[in-house]
Amino acid sequence: MAEEVTVRAGTTDDLLAVVRVLDAAMLESDSRVLRERLASGEVLVAERDAFVVGALVLDDGHVDAVAVKRSYRDRGVGTALIEAATDRVRGSLTADFDPDVRAFYESIGFHVEERGRRLWGVYES
Repeated sequence: MAEEVTVRAGTTDDLLAVVRVLDAAMLESDSRVLRERLASGEVLVAERDAFVVGALVLDDGHVDAVAVKRSYRDRGVGTALIEAATDRVRGSLTADFDPDVRAFYESIGFHVEERGRRLWGVYES
Protein backbone atom coordinates (compact mmCIF):
# COMPACT_ATOMS: atom_id res chain seq x y z
CA MET A 1 0.00 0.00 0.00
CA ALA A 2 1.08 3.57 -0.53
CA GLU A 3 3.04 4.48 2.60
CA GLU A 4 1.53 7.88 3.30
CA VAL A 5 -2.07 6.86 2.54
CA THR A 6 -4.60 4.93 4.61
CA VAL A 7 -7.71 3.24 3.24
CA ARG A 8 -10.93 3.15 5.23
CA ALA A 9 -14.66 2.79 4.72
CA GLY A 10 -16.15 6.07 3.65
CA THR A 11 -18.90 7.79 5.59
CA THR A 12 -21.63 10.16 4.50
CA ASP A 13 -19.37 12.98 5.75
CA ASP A 14 -17.03 12.07 2.86
CA LEU A 15 -19.66 12.65 0.16
CA LEU A 16 -18.33 15.97 -1.17
CA ALA A 17 -14.71 14.76 -1.19
CA VAL A 18 -15.67 11.55 -3.03
CA VAL A 19 -17.69 13.49 -5.60
CA ARG A 20 -14.72 15.80 -6.19
CA VAL A 21 -12.31 12.89 -6.71
CA LEU A 22 -14.68 11.14 -9.12
CA ASP A 23 -15.47 14.36 -11.01
CA ALA A 24 -11.78 15.20 -11.38
CA ALA A 25 -11.29 11.79 -13.01
CA MET A 26 -14.25 12.54 -15.31
CA LEU A 27 -16.28 9.68 -13.87
CA GLU A 28 -20.03 10.03 -13.60
CA SER A 29 -21.38 10.27 -10.09
CA ASP A 30 -24.89 10.60 -8.71
CA SER A 31 -24.75 12.15 -5.24
CA ARG A 32 -27.93 10.37 -4.15
CA VAL A 33 -26.52 6.97 -5.11
CA LEU A 34 -23.15 7.83 -3.57
CA ARG A 35 -24.82 8.85 -0.30
CA GLU A 36 -26.61 5.47 -0.22
CA ARG A 37 -23.39 3.57 -0.99
CA LEU A 38 -21.50 5.52 1.67
CA ALA A 39 -24.22 4.75 4.22
CA SER A 40 -24.09 1.04 3.37
CA GLY A 41 -20.28 0.82 3.54
CA GLU A 42 -19.74 0.31 -0.19
CA VAL A 43 -17.35 3.20 -0.65
CA LEU A 44 -13.69 3.08 0.31
CA VAL A 45 -11.60 6.20 0.60
CA ALA A 46 -7.85 6.66 0.60
CA GLU A 47 -6.74 9.58 2.68
CA ARG A 48 -3.59 11.42 3.59
CA ASP A 49 -3.48 13.92 6.43
CA ALA A 50 -7.29 13.73 6.73
CA PHE A 51 -7.80 14.63 3.04
CA VAL A 52 -9.45 12.19 0.64
CA VAL A 53 -7.05 11.50 -2.24
CA GLY A 54 -8.80 8.48 -3.76
CA ALA A 55 -12.12 6.68 -3.76
CA LEU A 56 -13.56 3.35 -4.83
CA VAL A 57 -17.29 2.70 -5.18
CA LEU A 58 -18.57 -0.87 -4.98
CA ASP A 59 -21.87 -2.25 -6.18
CA ASP A 60 -22.36 -5.78 -4.85
CA GLY A 61 -18.84 -7.00 -5.65
CA HIS A 62 -18.41 -4.85 -8.74
CA VAL A 63 -16.08 -1.84 -8.92
CA ASP A 64 -18.46 0.84 -10.09
CA ALA A 65 -15.77 3.54 -9.97
CA VAL A 66 -12.21 4.02 -8.78
CA ALA A 67 -10.35 7.31 -8.95
CA VAL A 68 -7.25 8.92 -7.50
CA LYS A 69 -6.33 12.60 -7.44
CA ARG A 70 -3.83 13.34 -10.18
CA SER A 71 -1.02 14.27 -7.77
CA TYR A 72 -1.33 10.84 -6.09
CA ARG A 73 -1.44 8.68 -9.20
CA ASP A 74 1.32 6.11 -9.76
CA ARG A 75 1.98 5.99 -6.02
CA GLY A 76 0.04 2.84 -5.14
CA VAL A 77 -3.19 4.53 -4.06
CA GLY A 78 -5.41 2.85 -6.67
CA THR A 79 -3.80 -0.50 -5.90
CA ALA A 80 -4.42 0.01 -2.18
CA LEU A 81 -8.09 0.76 -2.86
CA ILE A 82 -8.52 -2.34 -5.04
CA GLU A 83 -6.73 -4.53 -2.48
CA ALA A 84 -8.99 -3.22 0.28
CA ALA A 85 -12.01 -3.97 -1.90
CA THR A 86 -10.85 -7.55 -2.51
CA ASP A 87 -10.61 -8.01 1.26
CA ARG A 88 -14.27 -6.93 1.65
CA VAL A 89 -15.82 -8.92 -1.20
CA ARG A 90 -16.46 -12.64 -0.92
CA GLY A 91 -15.69 -14.44 -4.14
CA SER A 92 -14.95 -12.49 -7.29
CA LEU A 93 -14.44 -8.77 -7.64
CA THR A 94 -15.39 -7.48 -11.09
CA ALA A 95 -14.83 -4.25 -12.97
CA ASP A 96 -15.54 -2.84 -16.41
CA PHE A 97 -13.23 -0.15 -17.69
CA ASP A 98 -11.63 1.62 -20.63
CA PRO A 99 -8.69 0.02 -22.44
CA ASP A 100 -6.31 2.78 -21.33
CA VAL A 101 -6.34 1.45 -17.73
CA ARG A 102 -5.98 -2.22 -18.68
CA ALA A 103 -2.36 -2.39 -17.46
CA PHE A 104 -3.44 -1.16 -14.03
CA TYR A 105 -6.02 -3.92 -13.59
CA GLU A 106 -3.75 -6.62 -14.99
CA SER A 107 -0.91 -5.56 -12.68
CA ILE A 108 -3.15 -6.21 -9.68
CA GLY A 109 -4.12 -9.66 -10.92
CA PHE A 110 -7.41 -9.16 -12.75
CA HIS A 111 -8.14 -11.53 -15.63
CA VAL A 112 -9.18 -9.14 -18.44
CA GLU A 113 -11.30 -9.80 -21.51
CA GLU A 114 -12.57 -7.53 -24.25
CA ARG A 115 -16.27 -6.68 -24.40
CA GLY A 116 -16.77 -4.22 -27.20
CA ARG A 117 -15.24 -0.83 -26.49
CA ARG A 118 -14.91 -1.59 -22.77
CA LEU A 119 -12.98 -4.29 -20.96
CA TRP A 120 -14.21 -6.64 -18.25
CA GLY A 121 -11.97 -7.74 -15.42
CA VAL A 122 -12.38 -10.43 -12.79
CA TYR A 123 -10.26 -10.82 -9.68
CA GLU A 124 -10.63 -14.12 -7.86
CA SER A 125 -9.82 -13.76 -4.18
